[in-house]
Amino acid sequence: MNSLNDFGFGTQIRKSPFFDATVRWGARDFSVYNHMYIPRDFGDPERNFWNLVNKAILCDVAVERQVEITGPDAAAFVQLLTPRNLSTLEVGQCKYVLITNADGGILNDPVLLKLAEKHFWLSLADSDVLFWAQGVAVNSGLDVKITEPDASPLQLQGPVSGMIMEALFGKEILDLRYYWLKDFVLDDIPLVISRTGWSSELGYEIFLRDHTRGNELWEKIMNIGAPFGLQPGHTSSIRRIEGGLLSYHADMDIFTNPYELGLDRLVDLSMEADFIGKTALKKIWTDGIRRKQVGLCIECDPFPGPNTRFWPVNRNGQVIGKVTSAVYSPRLKKNIALAMVSLNDSKIGTKVGVLTSSGEVPASVIEKPFFDPKKKIVVSA
Repeated sequence: MNSLNDFGFGTQIRKSPFFDATVRWGARDFSVYNHMYIPRDFGDPERNFWNLVNKAILCDVAVERQVEITGPDAAAFVQLLTPRNLSTLEVGQCKYVLITNADGGILNDPVLLKLAEKHFWLSLADSDVLFWAQGVAVNSGLDVKITEPDASPLQLQGPVSGMIMEALFGKEILDLRYYWLKDFVLDDIPLVISRTGWSSELGYEIFLRDHTRGNELWEKIMNIGAPFGLQPGHTSSIRRIEGGLLSYHADMDIFTNPYELGLDRLVDLSMEADFIGKTALKKIWTDGIRRKQVGLCIECDPFPGPNTRFWPVNRNGQVIGKVTSAVYSPRLKKNIALAMVSLNDSKIGTKVGVLTSSGEVPASVIEKPFFDPKKKIVVSA
């Protein structure tokens, strides 16, 4: 078993409230996300995948730091940050949003949580939106306060997660709808719980609001979940790629715009409210895009793990794009990938070559998401 001293990037890398618990429960390796440790290895990643899709896993995702926006103009300020129309967002509701810069590039793709009329959280992917938001606020003319709250999420994901949550919180939790949130207390531990997650499976995010109770909360959930087959785990690259979920810095970045990702639904150019990047996105919409994200089936031996480099995608001797995320799916029994390619080469059925670390192999453009495209699993009761 690893000891707590086996991991170390230095004191500048923050530990989550669940760090010690994850090490006790078998975390073997960590990486850094939002300047924090995140568990990346509890053993065989394929076993982690099957644990997720057959039963449930508990993941430390405290790295999804929250940007808290409060004050009289909080709603107007949040709308300024994102091109998604928030005019119908209700208290207790969550929405997947994009944060864009003046050029229409994506700075982050957080989940927005509305805790009260003038109280919002942005649950972040891996980039420093706290600093961005504080900088935007300085000259916005809006009366807002922007801080990082004491809030650290766990993800309980998988088909039996609802049964575990019922055992923890009673039948009331089953009324929580997909992409909605509610305050709960578990043995005096203050929590916010949302029906969200980064797994493409039925699941919940449990936001701990007192960092001193991290070990206690982890142990309570694992103990209650044991009869249901709950296992400690980490976010599954296999399942998230199967589901077409995007990873910031991999599948998108500051040089990617929403239209290239097919996320037109997250941009409302016709709304009266202004937002950062509106002028640029109007021009991109008018001029059209030159590249597009596609799904690929890569025809070679199973990849031993996710790609760690952007593999070039070739056609007719020319580089037409790059693979951004790739993995072998043991369920689909094929290598699947997300790639950004030239618009002219994005048609379903197009044959391309992918220059992997082992050499060039054939691939075909296919539909994505690769599994459960209608998201029936994740929205199921």
